[in-house]
Amino acid sequence: MEYANRLKEYAPAPTVEQVAEEVAALQEAAKENYNVDVYKFCYSSIDLTTLSCNDSVESVTAFARKAAEFYQAYPDVPNVASICVYPPFVETVGLAVDGTPMRITSVAGGFPSSQTFMEVKMLEVAMAIENGADEVDIVINVGKMLTGAYDEAAAEVEVLREESEGAVLKVILESGALKSPELIRKASILSMEAGTDFIKTSTGKIDVAATPEAAVVMCHAIKDYYEKTGRKVGFKAAGGVRTAEDAALYYTIVERILGKEWITTDLFRIGASSAANNILSSIKGEQIKYY
Repeated sequence: MEYANRLKEYAPAPTVEQVAEEVAALQEAAKENYNVDVYKFCYSSIDLTTLSCNDSVESVTAFARKAAEFYQAYPDVPNVASICVYPPFVETVGLAVDGTPMRITSVAGGFPSSQTFMEVKMLEVAMAIENGADEVDIVINVGKMLTGAYDEAAAEVEVLREESEGAVLKVILESGALKSPELIRKASILSMEAGTDFIKTSTGKIDVAATPEAAVVMCHAIKDYYEKTGRKVGFKAAGGVRTAEDAALYYTIVERILGKEWITTDLFRIGASSAANNILSSIKGEQIKYY
């Protein structure tokens, strides 16, 4: 399918200056959302993540069990949305959180670089779902985006969408590598046209992760796509989201650009590890290191 031509059906990307001006206004507006209710929602939207070369069955089991025990430890705080792990640990998490409503997210498709054979990407996605993943996070082919091979980049997403049928698919744009509003917007639109359920900022594996600037561009793309198609696509901020105030800023960006109907864990997520403790501490008003 030809995707590049579809980009012409959308307005051009905002300029760097326009994005900076909007971010400044949203940073000021976010101060209104520095409160416990917003922090609780942000906590409930977390994909609690461990993506380390040190991960093992033992460490992931302990991590997932800790998340499962949170329901009893803090019954007044809504628990995280999911646990995000590498594909071999999907079944491990499933055993640890069995009997809870927690979802399981697997990165796949050659994460974090997306630089492997298409057949490997397809098999990895399929195996993650077969092992119990409810959601799959893949990375758009950044090299193809940077060289203008837009049809090829989108076609990969389309194929992996088909492989992940029945699961929620999130496409990571690696916005810090794309850099410009124009490329971030193009990657957003191409991913949505190819069928993704979410667009996500970053892998957290390169120097520049989630930024408010990328989030603004992505959320405007989601809005434009929704107005054109009537299909709602979610937004996920990941990488570099560390404090409750960081989370509240992304909450504000989504709320102000997309509206309150996007303020649901079906359409808004935060990929985080250290942020979980920090947001919980802000909710409770004391330093807590649960994880």
